[in-house]
Amino acid sequence: MPCIRQIIAGVVIAGALALASAYTAMADELASWNDGPARKNIVDFVTAVTSQGGPDYVEPAARVAVFDNDGTLWGEQPIYVQLAFVLDRVKALAPEHPEWKDTEPFKSVLVGDIAGVAASGEEGLTQLLGATHAGMNSDDFTKIATDWIATAKHPKTGKPYTSMVYQPMLELIDYLKAHDFKVFIVSGGGIEFMRPWTERIYGIPPENVVGSSIKAKYDVNDGKPAIVRLPQIDFIDDGPGKPVGIYDHIGRRPIAAFGNSDGDFQMLEWTTSGAGRTLGLIVHHDDAEREYAYDRKSPFGRLDRGLSEGPKRGWTIVSMKDDWNEIYPQ
Repeated sequence: MPCIRQIIAGVVIAGALALASAYTAMADELASWNDGPARKNIVDFVTAVTSQGGPDYVEPAARVAVFDNDGTLWGEQPIYVQLAFVLDRVKALAPEHPEWKDTEPFKSVLVGDIAGVAASGEEGLTQLLGATHAGMNSDDFTKIATDWIATAKHPKTGKPYTSMVYQPMLELIDYLKAHDFKVFIVSGGGIEFMRPWTERIYGIPPENVVGSSIKAKYDVNDGKPAIVRLPQIDFIDDGPGKPVGIYDHIGRRPIAAFGNSDGDFQMLEWTTSGAGRTLGLIVHHDDAEREYAYDRKSPFGRLDRGLSEGPKRGWTIVSMKDDWNEIYPQ
């Protein structure tokens, strides 16, 4: 008959094996993540905040995770996907606006001068957004965005933009959702541009999307109510705007934040300054062979401050080259 000591030892061993088995099962859900500090940090964090009775346990209602979109969930080089949409819209509308061929920033768009478009600055971008995103009702814009994303292809690979999402991040979203996290997109991109397709591509419903927006008004025309889009910027969800957007739209401070650029810095800063266990993670684009390599000097997705300060703040810096064994879905 086993002694008390043997029984206790058996219970301890069984518990340890069960914990190891659970840990392995959770890690297997992140199949595109190589073994290393990045994946370990993710698994350790999720294990800690979901282990009931543990010191870092977080109730499901407070398990909020926020993801940037461009450069974090899908590619942003050689230009942001929404900027490609804007450029295509200008070209499609140009026959109705012959004056554009002599008017900046439209002239630069029509001759393919991306540097000229960039030189127009925020004022030029506002003009382009007003011309391509406004002057229609919300349903019409949703259809235009949905139709475009269904056929638009990346200029380098020739693949649909929607196939150039990051497989490791899709797995991470599913992993968090499986552990009762509420997952949101918090992007500098247009909220109305993203909402038509995020559920199909990421499994994130439109009500869980926070983004930049233009002003709109309610109108009734010929007895038909509609939301009419106006040529004025309403909110920029980038940099310090991201915590404000989270506060306004979500109403809870996240416990996990995922980004890739200095435009995400304040979102990670606000998230990881909260009480209790938190996770801040930055995707570093350092894989020129399978994707792109860029950081401090890039005009799109610039990562400078976050790369320097992130490790000091305890944020996880993910190397696409070393930490991901797959980039895109197979």
